[in-house]
Amino acid sequence: MFRPPSPRPIVLAAAILLAVTTRAHAQRGAAADTSYAREHYTKSEYMVPMRDGVKLYTIVYAPKDTTAVVPIMLLRTPYGIGPYPLDEFRRVLGPSPEFDQDGYIFVYQDARGKFRSEGTFRVMNPYKPVKHGPQDVDESSDNYDTIDWLLKNIPRNNGRVGQWGISYPGWQTVMGMIAAHPALKASSPQSSPSDMFVGDDFHHNGAFRFMYAFNWLVGNARPRATQTTDRPVPFDYGTLDAYHFFLDLATVKRVNDVYFHGAVPTWDDFLKHPNYDTYWQEQNVLKDLKQIKHPILNVTGWFDQEDFYGPMSIYYTIEKENPNNQSTLVVGPWNHGGWGAGGGDSLGPVKFGSATGEYFRKNVQLPFFQHYLKDAPAKLAEAVVFESGTNVWKTYDHWPPREAVKRSLYMRAGGKLSFAAPTETTDAYDSYLDDPAHPVPFTQEKRPTQGFLWMVEDQWFASTRPDVLTYQTEPLTENVTIAGPVLAKMRLSTSGTDADFIVKLIDVYPDYGPAGFNANVNARERAALARDENDRRMRGYQMLVGAEVFRAKYRKSYSRPEPMVPNQVTPLEWDLRDKNHTFQKGHRIMVQVQSTWFPLIDRNPHQFMDIYSANESDFRKATQRVYRSAAQPSRLEILVLPQEP
Repeated sequence: MFRPPSPRPIVLAAAILLAVTTRAHAQRGAAADTSYAREHYTKSEYMVPMRDGVKLYTIVYAPKDTTAVVPIMLLRTPYGIGPYPLDEFRRVLGPSPEFDQDGYIFVYQDARGKFRSEGTFRVMNPYKPVKHGPQDVDESSDNYDTIDWLLKNIPRNNGRVGQWGISYPGWQTVMGMIAAHPALKASSPQSSPSDMFVGDDFHHNGAFRFMYAFNWLVGNARPRATQTTDRPVPFDYGTLDAYHFFLDLATVKRVNDVYFHGAVPTWDDFLKHPNYDTYWQEQNVLKDLKQIKHPILNVTGWFDQEDFYGPMSIYYTIEKENPNNQSTLVVGPWNHGGWGAGGGDSLGPVKFGSATGEYFRKNVQLPFFQHYLKDAPAKLAEAVVFESGTNVWKTYDHWPPREAVKRSLYMRAGGKLSFAAPTETTDAYDSYLDDPAHPVPFTQEKRPTQGFLWMVEDQWFASTRPDVLTYQTEPLTENVTIAGPVLAKMRLSTSGTDADFIVKLIDVYPDYGPAGFNANVNARERAALARDENDRRMRGYQMLVGAEVFRAKYRKSYSRPEPMVPNQVTPLEWDLRDKNHTFQKGHRIMVQVQSTWFPLIDRNPHQFMDIYSANESDFRKATQRVYRSAAQPSRLEILVLPQEP
């Protein structure tokens, strides 16, 4: 176990992030027991051979009813498929209890090199389109070989296979879609990453997700000596204060010296590849999404803290490369994997008004697999999305909705945000001093690991800092509903030769307290809104709707970074990712701009260099400017739906 060099009492970290996928599966239905599974299913285990001779440990739950011929539901994971003893059962065998009652053969498999499976685990092992022999294996070939073996060796299957998984198992589901076995008839990748440098777990637009990468790799990427069913021991941070833990660590470079000592090879790989080179490009699954012939149910949450870029980019790529594919996009008001269990009726203090997770599991996920694996009738929309703000489910025949219209929100003088373009003819700008020694925290939560509530957290704490610029509209006179990509089209400068810029889109709730009385809203509307908000904490709440970082040296190419020219106005444009949210009448739309988001993102030294090699002495203050003139406007480009009468 790695331990920090601190005399403070040790506090165990929260469960390893991303492992929520399979662990939630095993723990789901805490109020229930395993009696239904025991009564209706038998459990068996197998070592399934792959083409290179490696055997993967596999558990099969088969219905006791021997008169029925049923489909196979497959989940492959690096997080463990316990309980391992044959006399112990999972509480829920399928994606939800409804599947257990509907009758399937449920198959769980430890990924290559994990737990009881043989072989060597490689993080995000890339697809090999050309295989020169049986030793050329990847997750796609392991998936194919597993399905082939199951069809031939597990009796009373109907020759059809469905696959699902959340997060890393979602990525393994995507890999199974590539060069798929003909019997794979329906796949549901859920919260799958697609590109670990551009937008998923380990980087966003080239900026390193320091806190998350540290925690995930120390728990999941250490080589093992033998096959085992033991889970990794959570890292001991020695504190609940992640902000100062990582600030005291100072640099990415020091992680090996202080904690890892070369025992986490994937961390070393990351540091050897600071730019978007072949190492990262090979892992990009989007380039391989061709000839996807079977139906896909692609699932994610608007507030997914790990992998939102992945599902959306996978959906868009399948639509482009496989236009005849029966592909459905589902996006709900969830954090990473939040639809897998529980009601899904809230996220922190933000209420969604209904059991959104239950709705998805019963009305979308189950009918999808029933239709394609059992020929049950179903009417599946192209896009099933939850519109936060109004808290309603919507269906569309195209995503983004065809009726959405492009509009721009401009940053204006005096901290104003407006749909009207600026008129200043001079070099108008706002500025702030960014000091890496005092970075802007990404959350007020006191915890050692990242968590997920920061995705909807009140951003008031950031708006009060001098190194955060805040722009907001007047109270809205009508609802504004956005649906589709949100693009930051900024004109910026830095006094250094590199910088990070973070843009946040925020829904500001009305403050109807005595000091914040809004004369434009009548008493009846105030009372209704107060009931809807249901909590005094929502008065003046600055709800984070979306945010994204961009590392300026990658503005032209992720592979060939270029320095910024000090104090020169530079266009930087990046995607804050898709949203479907209504800013209600009486609310305000806010945009915040900052240059640190710590320790979610590592600090930028404001020098053009390999940041992974930076020493503490390399970090310098920098003056950042956001331009807002007619000639150099900074704005958000959004897609706005017409308001329903």
